[in-house]
Amino acid sequence: MAPRKKICINLLVLLAFFLGGCASTAVTALEELPEPPVRIFFATDRNHTDSEEPGKMFGSDRGALSYGICAVSVPPDHRIGELESPIFNKDVMEHVVLADVSLHDKMDYFDKMSGFVDRSADKSMLVFVHGYNMTFEKAARRMAQIVEDLDFGGCPVFYSWPSRGKVSGYPADEASVMWSEKNLKGFLEDIVMRSGAESIFLIAHSMGNRALTGAVLELIEKRPCRKNHFKALLLTAPDIDAEVFKRDIAGSLTQSGALITIYTSSRDKALKLSKRIHGYPRVGDVHGIPLIVPGIETIDASNVDTSFLGHSYYNGSRAVLSDMYYILNEELKANERFSLEAVDTTEGRYWRFKK
Repeated sequence: MAPRKKICINLLVLLAFFLGGCASTAVTALEELPEPPVRIFFATDRNHTDSEEPGKMFGSDRGALSYGICAVSVPPDHRIGELESPIFNKDVMEHVVLADVSLHDKMDYFDKMSGFVDRSADKSMLVFVHGYNMTFEKAARRMAQIVEDLDFGGCPVFYSWPSRGKVSGYPADEASVMWSEKNLKGFLEDIVMRSGAESIFLIAHSMGNRALTGAVLELIEKRPCRKNHFKALLLTAPDIDAEVFKRDIAGSLTQSGALITIYTSSRDKALKLSKRIHGYPRVGDVHGIPLIVPGIETIDASNVDTSFLGHSYYNGSRAVLSDMYYILNEELKANERFSLEAVDTTEGRYWRFKK
């Protein structure tokens, strides 16, 4: 065998050894953390797999609605706006790690949820609906980061619909997010009726805004008395047809009485691509003036630091997280939040982050 070829093979074997070792390394014991893991309630209509590994317990296909509680570690030196992720070896002292998933039947689940709400200071709840290209594990980790960064003291909940969790899954995700809308509507109604939460805050990202806005609209249309529980609705980087939103969705949403906020950006490459795919502008994209709708506060986040794609500023920007903090914790409107400045146009007023 040629020396060069032998060296290459040896290197591949060595690499496989290290990768195999990294993959099988046990997660550092949660007991070693100075703070307990973040406990998060979840509901998902993903298929339940046979895996006992927390991150692989739910797949990317559609399934029956499941309920449970996650334990997600946050490292002691966590930085706001960072989702500390491992390359190979998961370590709760260094990374945000989904460490445990426990399943519960519906009755037990809502009993535990109502107990959590009852112990919280203001009986509040935060419900997060993720967007496209998201696995169950990533959604749980992202929710934990949001809860930690927003210093939210109420009950944290996330809803995970069956996204394929990969870039090429966009068409399938569009179909599944519509399929999940009815399940999400039922889940929100159960929360209102069973959790005991007096203030419910809703956040959706990207394509998840389609399911959330549809579910909220159907719920308040059929059960108008339920709407008083929803205090704020945060639509971050919404991947929704802008004209459809303005004509069919916005007006009814404003009737909910909740403080509705849209976060947009001209630097969102993902939504620009969505516009090219669909042929029409998206709510979260900015070309000139952002979408302005009476009764809804639009925030232009083009000025904030963001990732390469510019699509995840809702959890990656300290400025945006700080702005959301004042909505969730103090229920302040845009004109009361110090980091924003008003921009008046012929189409109305919107807000942007100060430079």
